[in-house]
Amino acid sequence: MSNRILIAALSAAAFVGGVAGATAQQAEPMTFFISSAGSGKGGDLGGLEGADRICQTLAAAAGAGNLTWRAYLSTSSFKDGKIVNARDRIGNGPWHNAKGVLIARNVDELHGKSAKIDKQTALTEKGVPVNGRGDTPNQHDILTGSRPDGTALGGKEDTTCGNWTNSGEDGRGMVGHHDRTGLDVDPPSLSWNSAHISAGCTQAKLVQTGGAGALYCFAAR
Repeated sequence: MSNRILIAALSAAAFVGGVAGATAQQAEPMTFFISSAGSGKGGDLGGLEGADRICQTLAAAAGAGNLTWRAYLSTSSFKDGKIVNARDRIGNGPWHNAKGVLIARNVDELHGKSAKIDKQTALTEKGVPVNGRGDTPNQHDILTGSRPDGTALGGKEDTTCGNWTNSGEDGRGMVGHHDRTGLDVDPPSLSWNSAHISAGCTQAKLVQTGGAGALYCFAAR
């Protein structure tokens, strides 16, 4: 091989390597995850403040503590509580998972048909998939207290485990299914944020219906 050809080959390799390196460096930071742990006390998360603290603590342990994290939770007027919509707490987007995969560009897309939340993309802060239907144990119930559009549910029924301060059997909380596939015969299973009401707010009751007290966490930016 002549020197001219060798130099050209090395230059091409260096260019390709540079492009690959630049691409790797441009990977989007994590701005969305499912919490790898809840409060351990069922639906009692310490209110919205406590739930946010769970997200912030887990994000910090994963190296993303420089961002402000919010739990995707609504609160209701149940027992004179203050209505807060989950969609209003999480910033404007865009959001990416721990692998840099785009989840949604903005709030409207997040609550529309284009949201990319399923078992493959809804990862924990550690980049690990969460158990879903067909796994043992199934843990696809994620606490939200929300309607499909991200707003709080109305009415006199408790849908937020006492606005996330109740760990008793008398409360209930709306959950979503992170493992929606579009192939299920049960329509509610297609909603990542509003699938069904839990059997109760104790840790055991959340486990009973297929959950673990996990949260969706979003970087509010």
